[in-house]
Amino acid sequence: MSPKRSIDPFTVEVIKRALISAAEQMFAAFGRTSKSSVIYEVLDYGCAITDDKARMIAQANGIPPFIGVLTDAVQEVIDKFGLDGLDEGDIIILNDPYMGGATHQNDVVLVMPVFYKGRPIMFAANKGHWNDIGGKDPGSWSPSATDIYQEGIQFPAVRLFRKGEEVRDIVDIIARNGRIPEMTLGDMRAQAASLQVAADRIVKVCDKYGLDTVLESIEVYLEQGRQEALEELKKLPKGEFTAEEYIDDDGLGGDPVLVKVKVTITDDRFVVDYTGTAKTCRGPINAPLSALKSTAKFAYKAVVSPHGDANEGFFAPLEVIVPEDTVFNPKRPAPISTYWESDSYAGDIIWKALADVMPDRITAGHFLSVCGTIVSGIDDRTGEWFFSVEPNAGGWGAGKGKDGESGLVCSGDGETYVLSIEVAETRYPLVVDQFALNIADGGHGQWRGGFGLVKDYRITNSQAFVTASFGRNKFPPWGLAGGMDGTPNLVEVRKTDGTVERRGRFSNEVLHRGDVVRFITGMGGGYGDPRKRDPQAVLNDVLDGYVTRETAERVYGVAITGEPPQIDEKRTQRLRGG
Repeated sequence: MSPKRSIDPFTVEVIKRALISAAEQMFAAFGRTSKSSVIYEVLDYGCAITDDKARMIAQANGIPPFIGVLTDAVQEVIDKFGLDGLDEGDIIILNDPYMGGATHQNDVVLVMPVFYKGRPIMFAANKGHWNDIGGKDPGSWSPSATDIYQEGIQFPAVRLFRKGEEVRDIVDIIARNGRIPEMTLGDMRAQAASLQVAADRIVKVCDKYGLDTVLESIEVYLEQGRQEALEELKKLPKGEFTAEEYIDDDGLGGDPVLVKVKVTITDDRFVVDYTGTAKTCRGPINAPLSALKSTAKFAYKAVVSPHGDANEGFFAPLEVIVPEDTVFNPKRPAPISTYWESDSYAGDIIWKALADVMPDRITAGHFLSVCGTIVSGIDDRTGEWFFSVEPNAGGWGAGKGKDGESGLVCSGDGETYVLSIEVAETRYPLVVDQFALNIADGGHGQWRGGFGLVKDYRITNSQAFVTASFGRNKFPPWGLAGGMDGTPNLVEVRKTDGTVERRGRFSNEVLHRGDVVRFITGMGGGYGDPRKRDPQAVLNDVLDGYVTRETAERVYGVAITGEPPQIDEKRTQRLRGG
């Protein structure tokens, strides 16, 4: 249907907002009814609504790579079943990383066709992280995986519900293949129920305004999104811009992995070309194609119009080129369970390529990795499995005119939260001994990078298993415009015998009562020459305990003397060459 533009703009806007509200209500229902803290506390999920052509028409805030892949998931469903092959009440389950719409197996997509008066008109889709879906290690995703079959069960777009009823055979398979079936099935049913919430809201919108008006309004505001993007593209610098970075290793301790990008901006196109990126890796850092394209989408949106509407029209000028059999588009059966370790670079290098020509919009590099962790085991108190699954927040880069933000989740984790101390200590057999800023010596600049975090989990169970994947443990966040690099991410395993081991990625480390695992996230890169930093800002950093007097003098050329600390103006002038 082409836009007739016969509907007044107020009605179009009301319908657009009503559909966005339907997606947001789906999001709220999923979070409020789930059983896992990674869902209801961390918000490790995403929700969206598409039309019957798999075009994104509404979304709720959530993890960007999750939301961006849902159109591909819907397209897979349409391709496999056809619109005529779906019935009202059907729900399709999909998590195969080598199909459209998938990330890693833990991130399970459910898709429901929405019917109005017997006609399929839209799709409600969501994607949530299930704590465990089988595989060789507790929690399923594993930094030591060597093929996809070690990473849990795969669902290749099959019916989970048929005409509103659970398909018992599929449910039995899910229950038998995971370590925590009750929790998994609880999350599954919460996820499915939230789709029905969205469907009910969509039907009410159609009842109120009429189906033809709703469908025509969608066409109008998708075109508005496209026009908005084109107007913003005209304001951007034109040309070809390149960047490259290195991932720490191939996921199994091998050589660093090269990732490259060429960004071409014209008045009507934004082309992202990853040609030259390294081949498929041995370890599980490979990023499925859908995840890669989704990451390119959110990087594009951040550059073009951060506050613009996110719909298919807005993304129309974006083209993503990804060669086959690369770390960004791997070949089956390569492992992918810690895909974020490469996928996050796909967005970061877009920003790096454009940073010099867009200094008012792009900041220096940030800690980047999801820094995902699993603490699991058999709880001594109940005799049942426990799983604490979460991302860790860190430091973001400084920008022109602003210091970096401290303690935020990475770009690829969007709207997620860190797990609260109260929930962690109540639900799991551990104690949080420390949760503080990582006051590291790095990220200096005219505007300094934000601080990462340090969190200590002390095990109170007889035994626990710890898995962690902290990328950027060898290559720290990049500084910009003369600013210094940030600091790397790191995990320390501190055992009661006094040994301390420092690592970036590991699987299923056995800890015992009293052992401590310390999660350390890095500081963001600095912006500008540190010697140009306002001396009063340097003094404030000293007073706040962020910077030592020695660092103030050595790096910033600011002499701090006396009690209370104060700036030695004459000495500062000499240190700065004045």
